[in-house]
Amino acid sequence: MERKGKESRDPVRQDQDREQEADRVSALSSRPPAEEKKFAQGMCFAKLFWIFMIGCVIGFIAETLYCIFIEHKFEFRAGLLYGPFNPVYGFGAVLITLVLTALPTRKLVWIFVISMLLGAGFEYVCSWFQELAFGTVSWQYEDTMWNIGGRTNLAFAFCWGILGSLWMAGIYPFLSRLIESLPRKWGRILTAAFCAFMVFDLTISAMAAGRHTARRAGEPPRNGVERFLDQVYPDEVMDKIYPNATPVNTDAS
Repeated sequence: MERKGKESRDPVRQDQDREQEADRVSALSSRPPAEEKKFAQGMCFAKLFWIFMIGCVIGFIAETLYCIFIEHKFEFRAGLLYGPFNPVYGFGAVLITLVLTALPTRKLVWIFVISMLLGAGFEYVCSWFQELAFGTVSWQYEDTMWNIGGRTNLAFAFCWGILGSLWMAGIYPFLSRLIESLPRKWGRILTAAFCAFMVFDLTISAMAAGRHTARRAGEPPRNGVERFLDQVYPDEVMDKIYPNATPVNTDAS
């Protein structure tokens, strides 16, 4: 009899268990879904790569407009063989982003001063590296006030300070949101594709510039690669792409 009574209570407990399980399922289903992680969220390689790309294009536009309105002539002021890209500005944008976003303070005066030092220092290093690697310089400030070795000066350092302040005040936050708005799948695909293209563009541009310097020194091609570079990127092509690349220790006049 006791066993029969226990069995008679089992259906009631089963109903209670089913009701509790239904309540749990209902509670779980009513929770808001977890927010999907955005593409290039935070300070990651993808975010910095697109900052680099955007900086390259902005630099090309800025240099071209400077040439038109200040020097009253049109020149293709790109820094690579293919595409409207100026890598000096691209790497500069990445450097400023990394340093300024890591600052423990957001006071405008510190952002301005550090941007001045970063920009002027980076400009100096780029000029020195170009001279060391290719025997040319693309900007010379010997005739300006407060210049440092003719590679940078106080006026352009001041411009870097303004640019860094504007960058942190609105440009970078806007670009960061714009980059993160890309769909994750397409963001990954585009990042991989453009990254491969930029590696190629940077490499072939450096090789062609190095061969251009060697031709100026009267060095004949030593192998098939150098013969290819001489044929595809002769002096007239290089002089058109890099009109301001002046050989060091050579009278430009």
